[in-house]
Amino acid sequence: MSNIPFQLINWNEIIKVEYPSEKGKSIWQTIQFEGLRIRIVEYSPDFLADHWCAKGHIVHCLEGSFITELAGDDPVVLNQGMSFVVSDNLSSHLSISENGAKLLIIDGDFLKN
Repeated sequence: MSNIPFQLINWNEIIKVEYPSEKGKSIWQTIQFEGLRIRIVEYSPDFLADHWCAKGHIVHCLEGSFITELAGDDPVVLNQGMSFVVSDNLSSHLSISENGAKLLIIDGDFLKN
């Protein structure tokens, strides 16, 4: 990653991009640096991701709750105020949210396995 000077991020000014999913949709606001991506992601009610993800993330639940299905392991429920971290290719995961959720997600080169 490159050095990132101090920056103030006003999420109210970051464009929202909508992505359809298997069920429902997600809305992303994304800041991209070299080797680092920071997002606010909102899951609609009745959300079901359209793919299993093997990418590493730091995920913090800002609002609501969601379930992370884990390949070969028990699902995990994340409620508001909870987080998880995983490196690339260490655990495939799939997100589900019955009532919707708002997440802060950070990923990048520092999570490569």
